[in-house]
Amino acid sequence: MSSTDSKTLADTSVVFEDLSGVGSSTSENPYDALIEACENDPAQIQARYELHRQTRNRHQRSNLLAPGFPGMTIDPILEKLSLPQQSIEFVDPRHCLVFWARPPKMIRDLIGIIQQKLLAKAPNLWLMPLDHLHMTALEITHSLTQLEIEKLVTQLQPKREQITDYTLTHRARLVKPMLGYDGSAVALSFLPASGEGSQKDLNDRNDSYTYHHLRRDLYGLCRSTGVKIASRYTVPSSHLTVARFITQADFSKQNTASQPDHTKMLAWVEYLEDINKWLTERFWFESGETSKEGGEWIVGQEKGLDHRKGTLWYGGGETVRLGQGF
Repeated sequence: MSSTDSKTLADTSVVFEDLSGVGSSTSENPYDALIEACENDPAQIQARYELHRQTRNRHQRSNLLAPGFPGMTIDPILEKLSLPQQSIEFVDPRHCLVFWARPPKMIRDLIGIIQQKLLAKAPNLWLMPLDHLHMTALEITHSLTQLEIEKLVTQLQPKREQITDYTLTHRARLVKPMLGYDGSAVALSFLPASGEGSQKDLNDRNDSYTYHHLRRDLYGLCRSTGVKIASRYTVPSSHLTVARFITQADFSKQNTASQPDHTKMLAWVEYLEDINKWLTERFWFESGETSKEGGEWIVGQEKGLDHRKGTLWYGGGETVRLGQGF
């Protein structure tokens, strides 16, 4: 299958829009714009990430509860892969190339709890397997053929070890988990840290190097090999997809497979917001407070960056190199 054919099967229904209010930059590195707008200040960077995710959730709440809402956006490829009786020999043709941040056990455990909470309200959800969980630190490209991806893998080889081990010496901390949602999926997002925790904790950490700085550096390292980066988004978001919709069954009116039930949609959104209240109360902490397990993630804990290739849209694919963790 050609790359053009592959691209027609990509999920083009999701618009990755920057809602942080940051304008453009003259830099060739798209991550510089936010850092410049925030004057390299971690507090301002965190505020922009928070503005983005809060604004997005407000927009999505309005979309899901609008009178004309047509129903959840079902991922047709995941539907086929999840329901093999529909297409037993179907193979996802979209090959991708990325650098993933893998969550440590305490974050995986938290997501496992969240997924069970989601299932209690929507039993037909597709859940990301816990060992497949990932946060895309940098997407090189997506929806190409295997041959096209292999050429890029070879081109990145001179910087591969440096990039995947980068978090050993460049540690970015994430805090304040919150669910983000839309008509296609549910994700757990974090914010770049900005001084949260006790003074004892902060003596061992430096939040001046944020997750956005890490993304900027990874972009620069990859571009230094001559690779053209065709990422779908550079928005200020640090999130892991935890669930996707593969059927309308949990949200449709009784005796109909397609017509959404407004009452069920409202209950779903309110349920997600209740989970966010629980996350805030249980896992958030501020400056001067003791950090809470599950409420903090230093990128590179347990595993370095995972250079991944292949059909990895849903957490699969093949590791080219896994960086050293700490």
